[in-house]
Amino acid sequence: LFTGTSGGGGTKILSLDELAKAITAGNVKQLTVAGNDIKAVMKDGSRATSKKETEAGLVETLKNYGVSAESLQGVAFSMADESGAKYWMGILVPALLPVIIMVALFWWIFRQARTGANQAFSFGKVNLRLFAPSRDKVTFKDVAGLKESKEELEEIVDFLKNPKKFLEMGARIPRGVLLMGPPGTGKTLLARATAGESSVPFFHLSASEFVEMFVGVGASRVRDLFQTAKKAAPSIIFIDEIDAVGRERGAGLGGGHDEREQTLNQILVEMDGFERDTNVIVMAASVTGDTPVLVREEGKVELKPIAEVINPRYRSDGEGGE
Repeated sequence: LFTGTSGGGGTKILSLDELAKAITAGNVKQLTVAGNDIKAVMKDGSRATSKKETEAGLVETLKNYGVSAESLQGVAFSMADESGAKYWMGILVPALLPVIIMVALFWWIFRQARTGANQAFSFGKVNLRLFAPSRDKVTFKDVAGLKESKEELEEIVDFLKNPKKFLEMGARIPRGVLLMGPPGTGKTLLARATAGESSVPFFHLSASEFVEMFVGVGASRVRDLFQTAKKAAPSIIFIDEIDAVGRERGAGLGGGHDEREQTLNQILVEMDGFERDTNVIVMAASVTGDTPVLVREEGKVELKPIAEVINPRYRSDGEGGE
């Protein structure tokens, strides 16, 4: 008498048109409405379900499908109590979805702002590579050749191991050590070996990491570097490719206030401010050693090659250690 697909448990699923035809044929005993769901009990005892149009009355809808008033009088109508998770989800989800989206959006904006603030606060921090003496230890035995350079650096090793002996003698340790030579000749390895022989922390970074597009960041990172090294004293600071922050005064767009110049001068200021008992040695690597820096002597400010400011302790004409 009517057709439709079967749902679970033998319940048939009818379209509204099929339900209307079943009512007209007198096969429907009872209709129960729960929201937009219609549950039908047939006179033969079988059951079926259907869906009514949203926000439309069932009786009015069935009349639009051609069901007469007499046919409807033979059907018992009832309303089911709408409850349960499905009912409440249908009400709450549309209402809460905009709120959930807004909360998620504000949370994402807050996360982004907090990340930006953290980056701003850490902008003047330097990204150090620390080699602890307890791991990845390199000694002079790992460096091939460079006999004279290693002998001169023994003084640095002795100072870091026994600083008290030097202080009692009134000796003054060099403010820094400049390693000069072409790339690949053992400058970095020799610096690490000095730290390994001394069993002290080795702070390694490239001079180009100091420089940013914002003026003052390089000098701030230099101060942060030296503060970190002083807290870990005795220690060694190794600045690779120091030529990257050396530039002729007045060159470039920045003129006399060039960021590179400020960064290099801040390194020299920090070194000049070391106390006699500060067990921090600065080692730098340069390809030529002629990087110009500003030096104040006897009230005069003049340019000098960095090799004359930081004691040259290592020269190479091609002899390699790396």
